Amino acid sequence: MTDSLFPEEENPSTLVAEPLAARMRPRNLDEYVGQQHLLGVGRPLRKSIESDRLHSMIFWGPPGVGKTSLAQTIAELTKANFIKISAVLAGVKDIRATVEQAKQALNYKSQRTVVFVDEVHRFNKSQQDAFLPHVEDGTLCFIGATTENPSFEVNNALLSRCRVYLLKSLENHDIENLIRNALSDENRGLGKLGYRIDEDALALIVSTSGGDGRTALSLLEMSVDLLDSDQTEITPDVLGEVIRSDVRRFDKGGDIFYEQISALHKSVRGSSPDAALYWCLRMLDGDCDPLYIARRVVRMATEDIGNADPRALEIALNAWNTQERLGSPEGELAIAQAVTYMACAPKSNAVYMAFKAAKADIANQPSFDVPIHLRNAPTGLMKNLNYGAEYRYAHDEPGAYAAGENYFPEPLANTRYYFPTDRGLEKKISDKLDFLRTQDEASVQQRYNTPQDQNKDD
Repeated sequence: MTDSLFPEEENPSTLVAEPLAARMRPRNLDEYVGQQHLLGVGRPLRKSIESDRLHSMIFWGPPGVGKTSLAQTIAELTKANFIKISAVLAGVKDIRATVEQAKQALNYKSQRTVVFVDEVHRFNKSQQDAFLPHVEDGTLCFIGATTENPSFEVNNALLSRCRVYLLKSLENHDIENLIRNALSDENRGLGKLGYRIDEDALALIVSTSGGDGRTALSLLEMSVDLLDSDQTEITPDVLGEVIRSDVRRFDKGGDIFYEQISALHKSVRGSSPDAALYWCLRMLDGDCDPLYIARRVVRMATEDIGNADPRALEIALNAWNTQERLGSPEGELAIAQAVTYMACAPKSNAVYMAFKAAKADIANQPSFDVPIHLRNAPTGLMKNLNYGAEYRYAHDEPGAYAAGENYFPEPLANTRYYFPTDRGLEKKISDKLDFLRTQDEASVQQRYNTPQDQNKDD
């Protein structure tokens, strides 16, 4: 019996293998996959790295596109000390320790330090501010990675000291290259094991990973683990056992979430029921709260359809109510019905534009008094002050319309905010308003004794 928990020939540190995605990290820019808009020959970031001109930067992009790998590659190529901290786990104390390491490397080794902060958007203001003086005095080169829009999630002070680089989801051919390289690499990958992949299985990994390189390599690694000892080919059947709904790329609090909502809204606005249905179901498939989608559909009904089809709002509210009462899947079907109806309905943003214009006027103009003739007069004093005097009761007027009456404060008389379109019900509303305006004009001419044909023969 051995005194150790492990046999003498085994090293405990090797019992848990490093994940394939970590082993296949690029060692130079030529091995780096994707982001050619940043790292292609002659591109500014590549030239900056190759000429050893380090600067602080923010990498903004979806998961699994190589943010960490790029930061490590930059540090290796510039021979800089590399320190990685996670904003999820680290605090101000950890930041101070990191800064101290950077100072020692600079003072005693004349070596620069790249401090890579993963998920930098998770740091609060004071944590982000802790880096500022050390970025400014050159103690360290700061590289932050985030899946969120840095304009909203990174302090302006830190953001102004960094260049923001947008990293994009990997293209299909990038994912294919990652998989083939992992299968052929004998030192870091699976090359010595002789595994092959069926072309249909490769296509399945590409489509399932959604441009996420880490997910693609993880799917490959899990598929290999499921193979029997006498199997060497990865097939779609093997992959089918690995793929689950939890590999869907849908971050309920991040940019991908808002991008899909934006795609849904724009598909409705663009009158594409098929695309609208696709994005709706993509969000539901990603475990988005159906009630959130229902609320957004109500917004679509008011912002993009409005009075062109008032039924849209009713249908949206009914879908919301159905989801609340019945839950899924019945409620989700009602939401899908509402989404397709919105996409097919006539479009008008006239109410939305009128709302914004009136709101802007209220914010930028004085608080005008209510005109005397529009004020109520419940007391004798108010009547003596002529409150309500000369008010014309619309129902006593021909056609129940007081032609020529002004309901605005006097400085805003005849202001127009609402311009109905010629689509759907708004066409009829527009025609009616045009007719009423002609009555207003006739009333004004009659009041001032200026008939339209007065100067006809002049």
